[in-house]
Amino acid sequence: MRRLIPILIASFVLSGMLPGVVGASNRLTEHQRILAYWTPERMANAKPKDFVMTGSGRLVPKARPGGGSSGASSGASWTLNGAIETRSGRVLFHQGTGDWICSASVVNDNGAANDTYSIVVTAGHCAYDGVDGWATNWMYIPDFDDAPTYSCGSTVYGCWTARALAISDGFYPEGFGDGTVESDWAFAVVGPGGKSGTAQLDALGSYALKTSGNTVGTDVWAFGYPAAGKYHGKDLTYCNGSTVADPYGAATWGVACGMTGGSSGGPWLVGNLTASQIAAGSGSVGSVNSYGYSGLKYMFGPRFNASTQTTFNAANGLSPDATGTDYYVDNTPVSGP
Repeated sequence: MRRLIPILIASFVLSGMLPGVVGASNRLTEHQRILAYWTPERMANAKPKDFVMTGSGRLVPKARPGGGSSGASSGASWTLNGAIETRSGRVLFHQGTGDWICSASVVNDNGAANDTYSIVVTAGHCAYDGVDGWATNWMYIPDFDDAPTYSCGSTVYGCWTARALAISDGFYPEGFGDGTVESDWAFAVVGPGGKSGTAQLDALGSYALKTSGNTVGTDVWAFGYPAAGKYHGKDLTYCNGSTVADPYGAATWGVACGMTGGSSGGPWLVGNLTASQIAAGSGSVGSVNSYGYSGLKYMFGPRFNASTQTTFNAANGLSPDATGTDYYVDNTPVSGP
């Protein structure tokens, strides 16, 4: 029986507006409202909440964090400064009754006409869940490694928030499961932010997407901010190796890896790269951390393809305003939470 484990971390803090912010939606932009939601307490109190897939296809809590990917042969701290630190980061969002943590990276919008926005790629289950619906209060913190604090003003560059989230029609409406892991990607459209509130995220650098030629046997570097088991969510961590096929038949690929919950959505840089080349900015994103299996010491992710490009193109063509977060399944707008 396949027992997929999405690599997530959640807090059990119930959502709700901050004191003094109730009823303020008419005078706060969506960016300001999301920043107000993420108090240092909410950011700091995230707790592990892993899942397994039951025989009926239902995701249920698993008592021991880390699942099958704990104890794997790779999952070391990244010790080189450079591009991967500034182009990747930590994600926080609310969904259902909890506040969650994922990882993500900035991708190149190719000089789109709507150049006041930047695009962030992460896992689909870091934006949408088949039971709990869409993520809200979605926020991205680049280079969390160099200043892992629980205040946007104390991080290296500050925080950016989502104006829109887009997932694949292959991931909707079911969300994460046996038949959808091949489409477990999402793109967030973020507006100006950072410490000034006006900074463009992609000014820090971005990666090209690789949506063809992602074959098993390719050398990859997987990055993320694992926070379960021996990890604490503050350290950029990596795995490197040659990819293998999913042993249960999914059209995904895997790499030997010890990263745990919180690393979901972190980028896989493809190509025969050295660590120094990655620090200098080389590489393109061909996958993201997605799931593991109980008893297997591997991380698996979707192989980016033409459908990934479709979702990216849909996100890259949006011009969302500052009054709320929009939700899309490829090019189709859908109702939010």
